[in-house]
Amino acid sequence: MTTLRQRLIRAVDALARGGVELGAHEIDTIRDLRVPMPDGVELLGDLYRPTDADTSLPTIVIRGPYGRRGVMGGAARALAYDGFTVFFQSCRGTWGSQGRFTPQHDEQRDGTATHRWVRKQPWFTGHLATFGESYMGYTQWAVAGRMQREDPDNAPEALVLQITMPDFGEITWDNGAFSLRNALGWSRMMDLMDRGGLALLGIVLPDRKLDKAFDVLPLSRGDSAAVGHPIHWYQDWVRHERLTDEYWTSQSHTASVPDVTAPVLMVTGWYDIFLPWQLRNYRQLVEAGNPPRLTVGPWGHMSRGKAGPAHRDTIEFLREMFTGEESGRAPVRMFETGAQTWHEFEVWPPEGVAAQNWLLHAGGGLSTEAAAGGATRYTYDPQHPTPAVGGPSLAPDNRPADNAEHERRADVVTFRSEPLTTALELAGEPVANIRIRSSARSYDVFVRITDVHPDGRAITVCDGIRRIGSVGTAATDPAPDADGFRDVPVHLWHTFHSFAAGHRVGIQVSSGAHPRYARNPGTGEPAFDATTTVVAHQEISHSGPTASGISLPVWTR
Repeated sequence: MTTLRQRLIRAVDALARGGVELGAHEIDTIRDLRVPMPDGVELLGDLYRPTDADTSLPTIVIRGPYGRRGVMGGAARALAYDGFTVFFQSCRGTWGSQGRFTPQHDEQRDGTATHRWVRKQPWFTGHLATFGESYMGYTQWAVAGRMQREDPDNAPEALVLQITMPDFGEITWDNGAFSLRNALGWSRMMDLMDRGGLALLGIVLPDRKLDKAFDVLPLSRGDSAAVGHPIHWYQDWVRHERLTDEYWTSQSHTASVPDVTAPVLMVTGWYDIFLPWQLRNYRQLVEAGNPPRLTVGPWGHMSRGKAGPAHRDTIEFLREMFTGEESGRAPVRMFETGAQTWHEFEVWPPEGVAAQNWLLHAGGGLSTEAAAGGATRYTYDPQHPTPAVGGPSLAPDNRPADNAEHERRADVVTFRSEPLTTALELAGEPVANIRIRSSARSYDVFVRITDVHPDGRAITVCDGIRRIGSVGTAATDPAPDADGFRDVPVHLWHTFHSFAAGHRVGIQVSSGAHPRYARNPGTGEPAFDATTTVVAHQEISHSGPTASGISLPVWTR
């Protein structure tokens, strides 16, 4: 008999998924099951099990550091309502699990031990799948490739990977630029979770201390400014600028992605913090002969609108993989922004995409015609850094921002096409080449595409950053020519966008987006203790065979 409390919980779980219809199964929960790790540490997990479990469906393992009860337990309950047995475990050092939490460090060892333990339990249904988003996706990547290579009998038989990636170093130091807003914001959140009690309220409340901490130099003092003490992993992140450092390579599972032979479902959003890396992992699997099922919607990392479609895709995918219930959908589902429509494809990018080169012109023009030469100049002052306008973040609202006011700044230069006579559709990864020289030893090149509406709004489509002259980028920086110019390639985030007829294509170039990315002091000193700043005078060239421009992935149906 379902109790009133259980009905209320089910209603809340459905509401959190946009009102999606949940399964009809009643469920039981067993709390705080103890799982021994090889070093003697015990991790806690909760078992969510339908009262009439369907043994044709897999047991699902979720591993994460954000808790197992309340809202966080909703994902596990939602799966159990549909007949799945779900084991939801808290990572080492979080929510009652023993040990010390060091992000990414222990997930391969602990995850492998957990998978082996689950398969020995009396409630195990005979098949094992993994599920989860963000960090709960990283814990899947940590075990999947290695186990399928070295211990296939215990490896996951399907993966549901939502808004995630297998290498958090690459997002922390995004092409050499430190992702300050996400790194410090997430570290503060985890610190509050560790304190528990009333401190948890701070996760959802505005925090002026955090806002001020974004401006602190050196970067290594940001955590103390935000929470009152150093956070050990944040200190490590700031100290290790080189992604080739053993600190980062030991945590990266990108190399093992092609070893994953189990079926994979990927769900992400155009405004998610992990988007470009998740799509690169998608491409790795396609090239390895294991093309995943892929859904990309108009969502950010915390968008509520993602929950319902992601849940439906998950149930559909797992049932098809384990019971043979065919869904009838194409392998790839993509939402086209601008046109505001869904499309289905066999693969991403779709057929019919070709690179089209657009050149930046002195005076602010943008066209496929050759530039007449000249230069565009601007000045970047780290003491008054170019601010971020929108962009992927951990905030619940990641809708594209209007850049019209931002582009009036003297440290932001813009280039715009003439009004389009027909619609222009982009599908894939734009790549800019900015021919630039700077008076500073180190500088950033930030490039953004905007959709310029007839009423003057300049709405973000996608963007990307590249740092030059830093400790972490020295080995890969393009060499300067005799005049000091460098041809700097900047890979922007993937997009699927339609510019309507009458709109203009806008390209924005600047040298920062603070605090989304930490300001570049300009000295080239290690970020850990750099406090000195220098003003950077930037010059963009429109001359020569490599004049500044951008390659757009134009889709012709």
